[in-house]
Amino acid sequence: MEYFLNEQQKMVKRLVRHLAEEKVLPVRKELDETEEFPWEIMRELANVDLFRIFIPEEYGGTGGGCLDLCLVVEELSRVCSGVAVSYAASALGTYPVLDYGTPEQKQKYLPGIASGEKLAAFALTELTAGSDAGGIRTTATRDGTDYVLNGTKLFISNGGEAEIYTVIALTDPTKGPRGASAFIMEKGTPGFFFGRKEKKMGIRTSATRELVFQNCRVPRENLLGREGMGFILTMRTVDRARPGVGAQAVGIAQGALEAAVAYAQQRIQFGHPISSFQAVQHLLANMAIEIEAARALVYAVARTIDSGSKDFTEEGAMAKVFASDVAMRVTIDAVQVFGGVGYMRDYPVEKMMRDAKITQIFEGTNQVLRNVIALELLRRRGLRE
Repeated sequence: MEYFLNEQQKMVKRLVRHLAEEKVLPVRKELDETEEFPWEIMRELANVDLFRIFIPEEYGGTGGGCLDLCLVVEELSRVCSGVAVSYAASALGTYPVLDYGTPEQKQKYLPGIASGEKLAAFALTELTAGSDAGGIRTTATRDGTDYVLNGTKLFISNGGEAEIYTVIALTDPTKGPRGASAFIMEKGTPGFFFGRKEKKMGIRTSATRELVFQNCRVPRENLLGREGMGFILTMRTVDRARPGVGAQAVGIAQGALEAAVAYAQQRIQFGHPISSFQAVQHLLANMAIEIEAARALVYAVARTIDSGSKDFTEEGAMAKVFASDVAMRVTIDAVQVFGGVGYMRDYPVEKMMRDAKITQIFEGTNQVLRNVIALELLRRRGLRE
């Protein structure tokens, strides 16, 4: 379909596709098996200025928007979603600084992220806080000109690899979510440690690690916004990030469809390629229909955000939910088209199926996001009690 991308966006899409096929595809299987963080590929992305896309020009970026970022994530995910998450997680960790940072904070941290010299990460999730962002227990206690952080964050993408972290902690536990605040933390700060690296079903090359804070002192100037703004900041951040998850899902599904089509044309059964059988054709057709619909929704929501809209909670959740459900269905069907070999790790679709599952879980589970969509739907029409 014609999505009316501008010339720069078309160039970015071609560039990332070429880079993914040339640099990522040859090592995709190895990265999945070794679970090593793809630093070499991150450097390749930095060399062609892809980390500059989501940074404003005044801080060393190219000033691209949500759609530009989605295009990069989609093309990387088409080949390896784990690599895409490693890239996209840096944008996630950067959004709070972009939206709430002071000019001094932006000048200090954004140029290093734009150059790709430093990765970022966003630290919200805890044992008691996942889709329920209000369940955090990590505390930040004021002590003179510093805050002292204590607590543990779980399942943090880019954990241990990133240099810059946006951390959500309670500055006033008596206020619940309204007592949460956000801090910029740097790797190497005394009292800031990394726990175990998780062994995951999919996106295995992406680093997912615990962050541990033990009497970790952070200066007052590292507070993002004001005290008590942490929950609002978190909601704003995940709203902006959800179309990116949708783009990840679209990319995974596209890669699975292309693999299934190619295999169906070469696999001979009963004297004919299986692509000649109507049952297989219908599988492929349904996959293609759903991918196009998901892509159209993701791009439309990304453009809505880029237009300057301030209220896109419902739309962002829709893009993430729909595209991730599509990715799961498409990858399951791709394995079915491959048959027995699709279940084997020598073929790419079993990895794609494993990778697709996380898109239904992170940045809010699809079940919780359906609640969010319904509440927004009712609120906008004045029907919410």
